[in-house]
Amino acid sequence: MAKIVTVGEIMMRLQPSGYKRFMQAESFDIVFGGGEANVAVSLAQFGEEVAFMTKLPSNAIADKCVRELRGWGVNTSLIARGGDRMGIYFCEKGCSQRGSNVIYDRAGSAIAEAEINDFDIPSALDGVKWLHWTGITPAISDKTAEIMKAVLIEAKKRNITVSCDLNYRKKLWSRQKANEVMSDLVKYVDVLISNEEDSKDVFGIEAENTDINSGKISADGYAGIAKKLMAKFPSLKYVAFTLRESISASRNGWSAILTDGKDVFNSKKYSIDIVDRVGGGDSFGAGLIYGLINNLGGQKTIEFAAAASCLKHTVEGDFNIVSVDEVNKLAGGDGSGRVQR
Repeated sequence: MAKIVTVGEIMMRLQPSGYKRFMQAESFDIVFGGGEANVAVSLAQFGEEVAFMTKLPSNAIADKCVRELRGWGVNTSLIARGGDRMGIYFCEKGCSQRGSNVIYDRAGSAIAEAEINDFDIPSALDGVKWLHWTGITPAISDKTAEIMKAVLIEAKKRNITVSCDLNYRKKLWSRQKANEVMSDLVKYVDVLISNEEDSKDVFGIEAENTDINSGKISADGYAGIAKKLMAKFPSLKYVAFTLRESISASRNGWSAILTDGKDVFNSKKYSIDIVDRVGGGDSFGAGLIYGLINNLGGQKTIEFAAAASCLKHTVEGDFNIVSVDEVNKLAGGDGSGRVQR
């Protein structure tokens, strides 16, 4: 069985070509993606043994999705089949001062209607060292929240390290519901990942001296949030934050911090000209998992995770198709972008 398992929903992404708006679209490009699936694909590119757990319908579109995951090296043996449909999301890419826009069409998807007995959870976690999920999964439906809790309980019985990206999605649930559900689930988590908004939206904990709309970010403020989160959830061994300075939809400042409650590790900051920002947080999570599971140490781990995510912003689609060597090259200071001959 795989060393790492991720749990969540993968969807079909439909996007107008280039930077066209939905109202201009006459056709849509198709790719697949979703928080935990994106993490799985990234980790597979880093040479890790990783499996993705979800439920998909038994039809040709879902078959194509499964083949796509297999093609990128992800173990798909934990994917249950059945249900009526696969979730869809439409993505309109932003540019300059116009932000991107996402429309979900995922109600009644196979994973949203899944039952706990669709999965053999003990068998799925046999021999696993690391489990990853995000706040998107329990937000999909009450049923997925129940499945996620059952998976987490089994993981802790087996002393599996658990990571979670808060990933609050206001189009899926309210702040009140997110706080209620996530407060119950995060108590099983060892490594928590957040950003400049999610800790505030889910737990009401925000950084001082920070204004995300103006692009003003305080790394010291987020170290303070980490302390509050670790006090609220004693299971936490690490807390990491991505720090996005949103200059525009096309250009961001990007950095990250990691703390173990004692030491705080800050990555270098990148100035990114964005090709596709969807999956940026997921690629950071994958880089963080890679660094921690391979005992790279706090500083090298946060540098690897930030560099991996920086590169994802230059890759079309949800998946971060970059190698360990490419990430290490950027993390080591070579961001020239020169042609490789």
